[in-house]
Amino acid sequence: MRRRGAAAIDALEVRLGHRFADRKLLDTALTHPSAARQGQAHYQRLEFLGDRVLGLTIADLLFRTFPRATEGEMSRQLAALVRKETCAKVAERVGLGDFVRIAGAQSLPDGGRTTNILGDLCEALIAALYLDGGMDVARAFVEAEWRGLLDRGEGVRRDPKTALQEWAHTQGYGVPRYEIVDRWGPAHETVFQVSALVEGLESGTGTGRSRRDAEKEAATAILVRERVWRGISDDG
Repeated sequence: MRRRGAAAIDALEVRLGHRFADRKLLDTALTHPSAARQGQAHYQRLEFLGDRVLGLTIADLLFRTFPRATEGEMSRQLAALVRKETCAKVAERVGLGDFVRIAGAQSLPDGGRTTNILGDLCEALIAALYLDGGMDVARAFVEAEWRGLLDRGEGVRRDPKTALQEWAHTQGYGVPRYEIVDRWGPAHETVFQVSALVEGLESGTGTGRSRRDAEKEAATAILVRERVWRGISDDG
C-alpha cells in the first residue's frame, strides 16, 4: 500500500534524518518512470547521480576503515556494497517501497523487478539528499545505513584471516596474531595446531595440514564464536 500523505512523509524524513527544504526532490526520487506524465520528472536522473555519490562515499569509508586493505580487497568490497541487491536491502529497511509511485500498481511487483526498483529508489534518494542538503547529509545517510553491512562483510568473499583482521579493526581490537602451539606427524604429513590471538578476545584454535590452513581455521573459530561469520568464504 502506497503511503504519500504529509504525515507519512514527515515520518520518512525522521527516518532519513533530514527534513527536505525542497520536497519536490524527494517526490521525484519516489516516482517510477511509469507514473510520470509526459514531461514530469521521475527518479532515473537522480538514480544516475546517486550511484556516483554512493560509490564515492563507500570508497572513502573503506579507505578510512581498513587502512591495511589492498586496492583489490577494497575494490571487491566496493563492488559488493554498491550493487543493486545491497541498495535494495537498504531501501527495504528504510521502507521506501511504501512510498514509491508506480502506474496502475498498489504494491511492488514480485521477483527480480522489485529488487531493481528498490535499488533504483535507494540511489535516487541518495541523490535527493545530496542535492537538498549537500554531501555531508548524503554521507551521513550512507554511513548510517551501510556501516552494519561493512562490519559484517556483506556479500564479500574473503579468506577468514582477512575477515578477522578487518572485523577486529572496526571493533577496536588489536591486530590478530598467530602462534603454532603444536605439530605432529612425519615431515611430509605434518599437522599444525595454531592459536589465533586477538587482544581483548578469547583465542581461537585450528588445525591443518599446513600452517596457513591451521591459521584460517583458527580465525574462523573466532568469527563463528563472535557471530560475524556472514558472506565470507575460505577461498584465498
